Amino acid sequence: MCRLFGMSGAPHRVRATFWLLEAEDSLLAQSHREPDGTGLGYFGTDGTPRVDKRPIAAFDDRAFAREGRAVHSKTFVAHIRYATTGGLTPENTHPFEQEGRLLAHNGVIQNLPKLEARLASDRGLVHGDTDSERFFALVTKETDSHGGDVSAGLVAAARWVAEELPVFALNVILTTSNELWALRYPQTHPLYVLERQPAGTLEQRSASGTMHVHSADLDDRRAVVLASEQMDEDPGWRPLASGELLHVDGELRVSSTIAIEHPPRYPLELADLAPHAAASQAAPAAGSQTA
Repeated sequence: MCRLFGMSGAPHRVRATFWLLEAEDSLLAQSHREPDGTGLGYFGTDGTPRVDKRPIAAFDDRAFAREGRAVHSKTFVAHIRYATTGGLTPENTHPFEQEGRLLAHNGVIQNLPKLEARLASDRGLVHGDTDSERFFALVTKETDSHGGDVSAGLVAAARWVAEELPVFALNVILTTSNELWALRYPQTHPLYVLERQPAGTLEQRSASGTMHVHSADLDDRRAVVLASEQMDEDPGWRPLASGELLHVDGELRVSSTIAIEHPPRYPLELADLAPHAAASQAAPAAGSQTA
């Protein structure tokens, strides 16, 4: 299962050091199935989006997967990819950038020709082969048609997909230079949020061992953290509900609404997916340290 991570320290720029895929467990056993890519998105002081990503195959150079990435930003989005659609190329590696926004996705959407027809001229926003980037283009198209309202654009895009396309999961984290959005739909994969209070150095590690985040800058500042799994023992973690859209504004105010109340019209099960896609979307076995 792909792993998502998002964080906002807005209105402050904070330093966060990310180690992706730090797990020590049986790299040999993983070598022919995972990971298919790692990526970190953040923003420069002028608001310019920046993305560090590489389509890492497990049998290839693992040094990148162990590097600490020390960057300053108000918002961050990170992704660990287990490919379902599209080859192992930079163009297919998350997060994606469009019109100054960054997006990462966990899940599967099918009938991409119908989605491309919906995009029409906005198909030019897409540079790779993934369902995720095509969904992002639909979000961008709908955001433009709603006067730049990202929340409205994300909801409109997700509702259209829920009604018109086969969907296994549509978990999304989207960021601008000072705002963050997260959508969980439907209940297939978890997505958790923590509204973290000042409590000393941020030091969080996912249960699977695939992601580790550290920030001393948050000793005396609040932060909002989103992740595919609870990353520490803080009792404040809560799962987003199916269809829940969460928004963190530029002052770290959090709002939430149920944006999609109904299940997908054409829900997909693991048995409906191609073998590689099904393997990538399956939850890890109990006690396993692999993602």
